Amino acid sequence: MKQIQKKEAFDLDEDIYVHDSSVDHKGKLPLRASTGAWKASFFIISIEFSERLSYFGIATSLIIYLTKVIHQDLKTAAKSVNCWSGVTTIMPLLGGFVADGYLGRFPAVLVSSVIYFLGLLLLTMSRIIPSWRPCSSDICHKPRKVHEVVFFLAIYLISVGTGGHKPSLESFGADQFDDDHPEERRKKLSFFNWWNCGLCAGLFVAVTLIVYIQDNVSWGVADIILTCVMASTIIIFCAGRPFYRFRLPTGSPLTPMLRVLVAAFAKRKLPHASSTAELYELPNSAKTRGRLLFHTENFKFLDKAAIIEGNDRTLESQINAWRLATITEVEEMKLILKMIPIWLTSLPFGICVAQTSTFFVKQSSTMNRNITDNFLIPPASVFGLSAIGMIISVALYDKLLVPFLRRATGNERGLSILQRIGIGMLITFTTMVLAGFVERKRLNLVHSDPIKGSLSMSVFWLAPQFLIIGMGDGFSLVGLQEYFYDQVPDSMRSLGIGLYLSVLGVSSFISSFLITVVDKVTEKTGESWFGKDLNSSRLDYFYWLLAGIVAVNIVPYVAVTRKYSYKNVQQRGDVAAVADSFKGDGLEAIA
Repeated sequence: MKQIQKKEAFDLDEDIYVHDSSVDHKGKLPLRASTGAWKASFFIISIEFSERLSYFGIATSLIIYLTKVIHQDLKTAAKSVNCWSGVTTIMPLLGGFVADGYLGRFPAVLVSSVIYFLGLLLLTMSRIIPSWRPCSSDICHKPRKVHEVVFFLAIYLISVGTGGHKPSLESFGADQFDDDHPEERRKKLSFFNWWNCGLCAGLFVAVTLIVYIQDNVSWGVADIILTCVMASTIIIFCAGRPFYRFRLPTGSPLTPMLRVLVAAFAKRKLPHASSTAELYELPNSAKTRGRLLFHTENFKFLDKAAIIEGNDRTLESQINAWRLATITEVEEMKLILKMIPIWLTSLPFGICVAQTSTFFVKQSSTMNRNITDNFLIPPASVFGLSAIGMIISVALYDKLLVPFLRRATGNERGLSILQRIGIGMLITFTTMVLAGFVERKRLNLVHSDPIKGSLSMSVFWLAPQFLIIGMGDGFSLVGLQEYFYDQVPDSMRSLGIGLYLSVLGVSSFISSFLITVVDKVTEKTGESWFGKDLNSSRLDYFYWLLAGIVAVNIVPYVAVTRKYSYKNVQQRGDVAAVADSFKGDGLEAIA
């Protein structure tokens, strides 16, 4: 009877207050009714819309600007775009580490947003201050050196801002939902879907309105709009402060993992523990870094770090000497190790995504973009079709597919996270095959009529590849975001989003490296696949090469996911809960 009364009191308190280690803006225990969930997330999504508006307003037109204004050749421009994209998506690793360990997510978002704003301001100045503009006249054959310096300084300052903004904001948004509250946990499963709809809305406005202004009014006016929007959403973000739930920084998230490795090595000669009773764990009430995790059987050599030594040394002295770690700290180290093969097998997908903002956009500039006699679609606007594809796939998945799959599989998510990512990879493979055939058709037109070239081919021939890769992103990109947020240790969630973004960043660098290698190899065997322009290149072969890489990569990905076991979490109230906690759910259904 006392246990029932205790549970009822616990449930009542859970409905009033949030007990997930978060605090409100006054540093007190948050009230569930007035903080967090969707009421807080809308403020957060608004600044994400602004950031994506600015990022894609720059990124999708960057290759056009570099070739037409800076006058770089196609290969150099593609490498410049990939380098900038790579830096922009790798910087979040540093930003996530600082946010999780020292600064806190809200301050990290605020500081990085101001840096982002300063980058936009500098970019605007490089295009409107007369002495900083590319040239003194509209026709520019060679830009001023000062413009190049200020321009690249501005876009890399934006990269630094993105480094703190992206990992902190997304994890801060997801922090507004309590994992251990059934209703909020279900809402959180939809958060990443609708987060990406907000992202796509910013992308779509960027590649339609902003790109149109760049193409038909001026680059400077477009930059003024982006700068003003960013300033206004920073104010909106700050206005939502009373509704937010905050997680206090807990120091370096790497320290516990290093302690596990040191303790496991120091006790490497000890026999394995025969039961979890021989392993050390803190009581739930004493846990300060996230939730407790159940013991798992993989990477058993790390379990030795949690073995309590039967000598005269106290537990405290063993911990201080880095000879003892908790079960949860050991399991958190295992989580990171299990992520490495998933991260590696996601890279080919990222390489394909890198082509959408470089070669896909450049292709559109060589085709017929007339809607009417008086209206010409800007080349980068075709990129908006990928946003439409992503919104369609996310909406259909969240509203139709997930309810059906919940009933069919019993999985609260519908599909497991890794299944969702795998389906996106298959869709991406289809995209690259199709893109190769479309490019082959375009090249045939160029060869049959060198004067008119591919101008007789409508730009909407590119629509299927943009739409399909967008739909693939709705599975793989959203799945990767959810995976790296959900499966990292609770104290590393900003860093987890940084790991997701690093997939795209490293993929961009690999894409640049691959272009260089393919260029050198094909040049030696005859004609290079990458000429000075698209008409002298063979992108169709390059797209099919990428499709082959993705197809081959599916094999190790399936092998990894078959053996994968998800984070096994203890919920509050001594109720055991497992997020996707069954082995081998991987991709059997599609393998």
